[in-house]
Amino acid sequence: MREYLFTSESVTDGHPDKICDQIADSILDAALSQDPYSKMAVEATIKDDLILVYGEANTKATIDFEKIAKDVIRSIGYNEEYTVMVKVNGQSAEIFNAVTGHDEIAAGDQGIMFGYASNETENYMPLAIDTAHRLSKRLSDLKWEDKRIRPDGKTQVTVLYRDHKPVSIDTIVVSTQHSADLSQEELHEIVKTQVIDRVVDPKWITPDTKYFINPSGSFIVGGSFGDSGTTGRKIVVDTYGGMGRIGGGCFSSKDPSKVDRSAAYYSRFVAKNLVAAKLAERCEIQLSYAIGQTHPISIMIDTFNTNLVELEEIYAWVKRNFDFSVGNIIRELDLLKPIYRKTANFGHFGRDGFSWETIKTTK
Repeated sequence: MREYLFTSESVTDGHPDKICDQIADSILDAALSQDPYSKMAVEATIKDDLILVYGEANTKATIDFEKIAKDVIRSIGYNEEYTVMVKVNGQSAEIFNAVTGHDEIAAGDQGIMFGYASNETENYMPLAIDTAHRLSKRLSDLKWEDKRIRPDGKTQVTVLYRDHKPVSIDTIVVSTQHSADLSQEELHEIVKTQVIDRVVDPKWITPDTKYFINPSGSFIVGGSFGDSGTTGRKIVVDTYGGMGRIGGGCFSSKDPSKVDRSAAYYSRFVAKNLVAAKLAERCEIQLSYAIGQTHPISIMIDTFNTNLVELEEIYAWVKRNFDFSVGNIIRELDLLKPIYRKTANFGHFGRDGFSWETIKTTK
C-alpha cells in the first residue's frame, strides 16, 4: 500500500487577498445587476488604509466604486477609515469586438482551465480543501459571536491517504487574528471547541491527529495593516487546494465572457457530473480557448485510471451531454446574474447554491 500526506489551505473573509476578491466581485455584481452584458475586469489592491481599484469596464451601469469598496470592508468587520483611489478605463475596443462580433459570444481571452471532482467527499471535493474551507468559514462566522476573534485568519489541513483514499486527518492548523486581551491559552480553547470540534467530522480524527493553533503566537495586527492584498492571489484556495491542477487565471473580477472563470466553472460541472454518474472515481477536465473563438480548442479528460467504463465511452458521454461553447456555458449555468460576491470566499466549488454544482439529467 502506498501512503502519503496531502495538505491544502484556506483563508477567512478578512484575509487581505480575499478582501480584494470581494471588492472585485461586488463591483462585478453591481455592474451585472444593472447591465447583464457588462464586460468587466476591475480588480483591487489594499495596503494599510489605502485601497486601489483599477481595471477595465465596458458597461451601461453606474458604479460607485468607492462606496462598494468601503461597504465590503465594513461588512467583513473592519472599522478603520480607508482611502479609495480609482483608475478604471473602458475595455479595449479590440477585445470587445473580438468577444461580441459574432452570432454567438466568443471567449474573452486565450487560456487553459481545469475542473476536478472526486468521490472522496459528499460534495465531490478533495477532503483537505473541503475541510479547510469549512474551518475558515466557521472561523469567519465566529468573529460575530466573540468580538475577541478578529477577521483575518488562515486554516490548513493535512490528510493521510492510503492507495489514493483518505484515511484520516493528520494535522490541522488554524491561525486567527485576535484582540490583545485574549491569552493564547484562551484562544486555543476557543478555536478547538468552537471551530475545529464543530466542523471536522470525528470519523477523520485519530489519537495521533495534531493541532497547531496560532503556532506563531500572538496575531493582533492583521488584515491590510499586517499584509498587503490583491485580487486573484488565492487561485489554489479558490479551486481544489492543489489536488487538481489550475489554469493560472483567477476568477474574481471577471465577467462570464472571460473563460478563465466561466469555462473553469463548466469543467467542474462536467467533472462532478461524470463522477456522480459513476463513470470514474476521480476526474479532471482540461479545456483551452482562443480569444475571439466560440468553441474550445481542446478538451482532455483524465480519470487517473479510476474510470469504470472505457475512456472512449466517457468521451462519447461528455459529447452527448455537454456543450463547451462560450455562449452555451453562460446560458446553461445562468452566469449573467449578480451572483459573484458569494463565490469569493471559501472556494468556488463544493458549495450548494451554484449552478455548476448541480447534477443534471444525462443520457
